[in-house]
Amino acid sequence: MSEVIIIGLDIAKHVFHAHGADGKGRAIFSKRISRGKLLDFFAAQPSCTVALEACGGAHHWARQLTQLGHEVRLIPPAYVKPFVKRQKNDAIDAEAICEAAQRPSMRFVAVKSEQQQAAGLVFRTRDLLVRQRTQLINAIRGHLTEYGWVAPKGPSHVTMLTDLIEEEEMASSLPKAAHAMFRLMLDLLTDLNGKVADLDQEIARRAREDEVSRRLMTVPGIGPISATAIAALAPPIETFAKGRDFAAWLGLTPLQRSTGGKQKLGATSKMGERTLRRLLIIGSSAVVQQASKRGAPRGSWLEQMLARKPRMLVTVALANKMARIVWALLVKQENYRAPVAAMA
Repeated sequence: MSEVIIIGLDIAKHVFHAHGADGKGRAIFSKRISRGKLLDFFAAQPSCTVALEACGGAHHWARQLTQLGHEVRLIPPAYVKPFVKRQKNDAIDAEAICEAAQRPSMRFVAVKSEQQQAAGLVFRTRDLLVRQRTQLINAIRGHLTEYGWVAPKGPSHVTMLTDLIEEEEMASSLPKAAHAMFRLMLDLLTDLNGKVADLDQEIARRAREDEVSRRLMTVPGIGPISATAIAALAPPIETFAKGRDFAAWLGLTPLQRSTGGKQKLGATSKMGERTLRRLLIIGSSAVVQQASKRGAPRGSWLEQMLARKPRMLVTVALANKMARIVWALLVKQENYRAPVAAMA
């Protein structure tokens, strides 16, 4: 019987499916395994390559299987889909994962440690609280409109309602039930603001203590949140051969529809790590806004772009440029040095 060289594992909450193949890609077994028996099954297998889709729980199982002596490879789900042979079930998915992992040009996802995942959870939690805060603010403003009160846009203006809602003019114009609900929502808003502020302090502390984050913060438009997010969420920088590859991983490069030797570039792909992409665009937006108000350095790339391109296009282009700068700083382990404008 041929020896198993690679196993494609389709993971789930309770039921897993493993597809084993030999060195020539021929199927050796296809088994359905319960969650409780998964580690026992792989402990009995000789050391081999185990391929999984990089989805929920994949990094946990990758660490567990690595401890058993296996080489684990995580594949982006989008790269597995072309190998699915009609229909769809766990056995077919496991076979497709096994087939995809054997391609010489396949791209894999680096396995994260528990500490890396914990650091990333700080940003996920902050994003969740900020979204809840925005939802709550929109609810307060929308419901107040029903009673003839229009709150100005922005979190700072809405928090002023905490005092105004107790004043006679506003309190008397609201039914008692509505007043109690507005009071409840404003209390929740105050609580969310406090929690977001606590997380901001934690992120700032991490940025001060981490050498990589301090280096990244020398780039205009990258603050503590963006710097520590890049350090926590980005894979090892050696994964990318050049800065453009890192920008493409973030989804900041244009879509290609090229054919017949003709290059056709479209809009920004947005196919990548959305959290880091959003943070870089927010940072570049702040830089562009300041340059629009106070003027960009004379003869700089930013000045030339603002003179001939729309502001939003310049913002995305600058985010792309920042991604390449980040790659260069991490590879060379240097601080950012502003380029000197060429003399006319």
